[in-house]
Amino acid sequence: FSLKELHGIFQWLVESIFGSLDGIIVGWNLRCLQGRTNPNEYSVALDFLDPSGPMMKLVYKLQAEEYRYDFPVSYLPGPVKASIQEQVLPECSLYHNKVQFPSSGGLGLNLALNPFEYYMFYFAISLITQKNSPVSHHVSPSNSAYFILVDTYLKCFLPTEGSVLPPPSSNPGGAIPSPTPRSPAVPFSSYGMHHTSLLKRHIAHQPSVNADPASQEIWRSETLLQIFVEMWLHHYSLEMYQKMQSPHVKLEVLHYRLSISSKQHGSPAQSSYQALHAYQESFKPTEEHVLVVRLLVKHLHAFSNSLKPEPLSPSAHSHTASPLEEFKRVVIPRFVQEKLYIFLQHCFGHWPLDASFRAVLEMWLSYLQPWRYAPEKPAQSTEPLPRSVSEKWAAFIQENLLMYTKLFVGFLNRALRTDLVSPKNALMVFRVAKVFAQPNLAEMILKGEQLFLEPELVIPHRQHRLFMSPTLGGSFLSSRSPAVTDASFKVKSHVYSLEGQDFQYKQMFGAEVRNLVLKLAQLICQAQQTAKSISDHSAETMASQSFFSWFRFTPSEVNGSYTGNDLDEIGQDSIKKTDEYLEKALEYLCQIFKLSEAQLTQMMMKCGTAQDENGKKQLPDCIASENGLVLTPLGRYQIINGLRRFELQYQGDAELQPIRSYEN
Repeated sequence: FSLKELHGIFQWLVESIFGSLDGIIVGWNLRCLQGRTNPNEYSVALDFLDPSGPMMKLVYKLQAEEYRYDFPVSYLPGPVKASIQEQVLPECSLYHNKVQFPSSGGLGLNLALNPFEYYMFYFAISLITQKNSPVSHHVSPSNSAYFILVDTYLKCFLPTEGSVLPPPSSNPGGAIPSPTPRSPAVPFSSYGMHHTSLLKRHIAHQPSVNADPASQEIWRSETLLQIFVEMWLHHYSLEMYQKMQSPHVKLEVLHYRLSISSKQHGSPAQSSYQALHAYQESFKPTEEHVLVVRLLVKHLHAFSNSLKPEPLSPSAHSHTASPLEEFKRVVIPRFVQEKLYIFLQHCFGHWPLDASFRAVLEMWLSYLQPWRYAPEKPAQSTEPLPRSVSEKWAAFIQENLLMYTKLFVGFLNRALRTDLVSPKNALMVFRVAKVFAQPNLAEMILKGEQLFLEPELVIPHRQHRLFMSPTLGGSFLSSRSPAVTDASFKVKSHVYSLEGQDFQYKQMFGAEVRNLVLKLAQLICQAQQTAKSISDHSAETMASQSFFSWFRFTPSEVNGSYTGNDLDEIGQDSIKKTDEYLEKALEYLCQIFKLSEAQLTQMMMKCGTAQDENGKKQLPDCIASENGLVLTPLGRYQIINGLRRFELQYQGDAELQPIRSYEN
């Protein structure tokens, strides 16, 4: 094929592989393609789409000729689409100099993308657009061709060792040029301070582009990361998130939703509420989506941690770091932190209260532990003690303080509303408690809170990106100001930039959150009791089953009330696991928040641990009120599952008693 013919079929080929943007054409369905079920197709797809495979060679051929392909703005994530349609230039440099009106004079806006960008846009967005594709329950997302390709592209374009491999070139000794800047076709105003590309900044200080081959290839790394972050994380705007934190706005949204529900009664919705609701895109990430984001987070930690240590000699400082090294230094704070925080906040607030939240939880915990992906290996020790978190991570923890503290409070609020008797829910509480109980981590989080609460004469304005420049982003200590002041300013800058200047910070180690932890500890004690009651009841049921089976009765027909839960289906081993998870979680929470034995003893007494041998003879769990006894959620659970019951006695006229079931 000639280059002109390849140019003509390129868009069709990309759509045939990844599917159409509207989801009608499924394409190769890479998300369901697995080596175990379709080994031939799986192998062919991975070879064809490999970074050094035929498809990428075609991309680089077309890249050399500077072809452009239109991508409709209407399929971009909600905040970006709204911004461009309002002729406000998005902050991300990915969209700069690319927006144009269609040649036909239509209403839709398009992005003019080079072949590499066009290919990666389709690849990344296929995770979002192909939601209606048939997905088998036996498909493991982490074994799919799509997941493997994401991992392959990350390792190729964001390498932890060496530099980015140069693309295969048809010109002997020539390299594929980086995209040339284009003049904007639409007048835009820019919100916030947007940054020039790392590549452009590096080239501006170089006498010749060819002098440093890495400077020609860093654009692929930056472009790939920006596309992944924009397509997978940028579905919620920072401005809307900050607005939604206001109680007044929350009340407005509630009124709007009520007006929507009462439309049939002739109550029209107010336009301001409607606009507020419409701006916030109702995007719902899937479990597979979250797993892919977790893969991205883990790789970015490894990529960032592969940064070469700064040399100690003064002469070495004069040497300019390579673009790839600069990129490693700023990759997380500049490109990922803000959008990931808003994404996690939305997941914590809107994800169903079930076991599928585990995917979100593990992605969050992966971000909180960059030391797990550091190149140095922990010293082999015969002691099974947990490894202490090194002080070298204090800067990361302080500059990501909200990721640790506010999201921890968000998890507490979720845990207090879940059934901790379920082993999957108990496991999630255990996982979070175990991570936060790592030696020295709680102390460093507390130090970060103290730095934020330090009084200052001037509240930092939204100039937080100043600290994310390559010259300052990787350095915790500043030679121009005292270390404590510099650290305090960075923490304040981080918090106010994400939550707004009016944010009222809730201390993780303050009295309010401590009370939430005590409530969770009490709930853990109650869940342990309930699990024990279920275990005892299940044992009794199994013992009586053989006797009643002679009469063709099932155990549920005998007592007429106990229906059981997932523990009965899984078995006694899971009940034991639940108890172990909750026991360890309680131990870890005591370590983190330094709960005393006296507090625990008092809590256990409140839970009513002094049970008699047969818990079912006790009344269901309830509290005394002015109207008498009121069932607690635990009490309702006990009644529904036949664990306890009220002893009811008829106290009226004996002649007017209700008919009994045993009467003819």
